[in-house]
Amino acid sequence: MSPDHPPGLDLDRLGALLDRERPGLANGPLSGRLIEGGRSNLTYAVSDGTAKWVVRRPPLGHVLATAHDMRREHRVISALHATPVPVPRTVLLCEDEEVLGAPFYVMEFVEGTPYRTADQLAPLGPERTRRTVLALVDTLVDLHAVDPGEVGLADFGRPEGFLDRQLRRWGKQLDASRNRELAGIDELHAALGRELPRSPAPAVVHGDYRLDNVLIASAEGGTDSIRAVLDWEMSTLGDPLTDLGLLVMYGMPLGTPDSPVSTTAEAPGHPSPAELIERYAARSGRDVSGVAWYTAFAWFKLAVILEGIHYRYTLGQTVGPGFDRIGDLVPVFIEHGLTTLREGLRKG
Repeated sequence: MSPDHPPGLDLDRLGALLDRERPGLANGPLSGRLIEGGRSNLTYAVSDGTAKWVVRRPPLGHVLATAHDMRREHRVISALHATPVPVPRTVLLCEDEEVLGAPFYVMEFVEGTPYRTADQLAPLGPERTRRTVLALVDTLVDLHAVDPGEVGLADFGRPEGFLDRQLRRWGKQLDASRNRELAGIDELHAALGRELPRSPAPAVVHGDYRLDNVLIASAEGGTDSIRAVLDWEMSTLGDPLTDLGLLVMYGMPLGTPDSPVSTTAEAPGHPSPAELIERYAARSGRDVSGVAWYTAFAWFKLAVILEGIHYRYTLGQTVGPGFDRIGDLVPVFIEHGLTTLREGLRKG
């Protein structure tokens, strides 16, 4: 395939579908490119030479349809478009696998930058960085303020027993990729289970809410704004503090220079974890006294994800720069989780 015809994107069939379902939308032959950076589902930018759109589809050769549910992503983005939460406008959902080999959806292309590292944030300067990260918190508050029933998402998940299911799910995921001793991970898992908090009223949760899953656009005078929240593949109805815990985790320094996985915490001007928590509490009115548990759970979840990547690397199933160092990071995440949980419990 050429760069304009990336694997998994049959532009002729896509063009024919758009002509049939959205006549007049595209005016001319389509070109496309893969947008790098997605962790699971594939994202393409498509253009007719004048306008642009985005196509989202499952990875090539995917097996578990439930893990890459295009209908689900399309549904939550469509539902949130009329709310204060910035999301792209959806164009269509196609569940006919004859078109691209898998279900997919098309949405508008939103201009903006996803900031993935402290080095990428640094050119903004301390003040703009601080405002940008605090805006990320404010947008999360807006998301959690959405009434699921009012936007047609009352049946979008099963909030009852949400945290228990999450903990069991990630425990099973860990067992599926166990091929070495990991000091402390079973202790962390067990401690999280013993101290399971009582969830607040359920909300729409993103499931992977962090700075590089939003697009930031700059206007005249250096004013930055969040233009779109992306990557809704893990969204559901559940405990909103899981989103906050993950955001706080990504706001904590890893302490591992040149790591293939990084947080943005070292960027000059980045708000501290305490500031993120205080901002969320003040804007949302929610009780955040138990946020240490949710942050420790985020460390555990990321440790399991990284161990899965390391496991696949040892089997020769994952190639590319940095994968050989992922395994060394897992103990770091475990230790952060244990420390966070212990300090939170001592404070409590």
